[in-house]
Amino acid sequence: MKGTSMEFPCLLLAGGQSRRMGGGSKFLQKLGGKTLLTRIIDTLRPQVGEIVLNMNVEIAGVAPPEIPVVQDSVAGFAGPLAGILTGMEYFGRKGGGATHMLSVPTDAPFIPDNLVERLALEIKGNSEKIVMANSVGRVHPVVALWPISLARDLRAALVDEDLRKILVFADRYSRCEVIWEESAGDPFFNINRPEDLAEAERRLL
Repeated sequence: MKGTSMEFPCLLLAGGQSRRMGGGSKFLQKLGGKTLLTRIIDTLRPQVGEIVLNMNVEIAGVAPPEIPVVQDSVAGFAGPLAGILTGMEYFGRKGGGATHMLSVPTDAPFIPDNLVERLALEIKGNSEKIVMANSVGRVHPVVALWPISLARDLRAALVDEDLRKILVFADRYSRCEVIWEESAGDPFFNINRPEDLAEAERRLL
C-alpha cells in the first residue's frame, strides 16, 4: 500500500572481510540457535518488500532461495558505500516505485521491529532525504533509508573521487537521524569479535 514501509526494499550488507572474527563470514555465526543472517531476515521480513543480500564471496545456499545474492558493482572491496551503491542500482533497474531502500548490516542481531516505521516517518515527502538510525549517542550510517535516485552520484563519488566514508557522502544531501533510547541495550549492537558474540549471547538470557 502506497505510503507504508512495505514500499521499501532492503539491502543486507555482508560485503566485509570479517578479519576481527578470524576471517570467514560472521553472519553465519550462530546466536541463540540461529545464524545472525537468519535472525536479521526474520526481523526485517514484516517491515520491507524485497530483500537482497550483498556479499563478495560465494557460499552455496547461504540465503533462502527467494533472496538474491549480489556482489559489489564496483571492484576492490570498496567498503559499505560500494554495497549501498549495488543495492541502489539493483533496485533502480527493477523499478517498483520505491523512492528509498533500507540498508542494514548482517552483524547487528538486535535490529528493532519498528526500524522502518520510525525511519520512514522522517522522509516527509522528500524523495532525496537520507534517514539514519542513531543510538547511544552515535549515528549508524549503514542502518538507513537511502534514496535510490542517488545511485549515479554515489557511483561518481566511489569511482571518480575514491570516496569511502559514508557520512562524507551523505552530508552532501538532506539527512536526518532517528534516535533510539533503549534501556535493554543498544538495538544496533554489532558483532565484530568473538567477545561481541559472547556479549550478545548474554543479552538473550
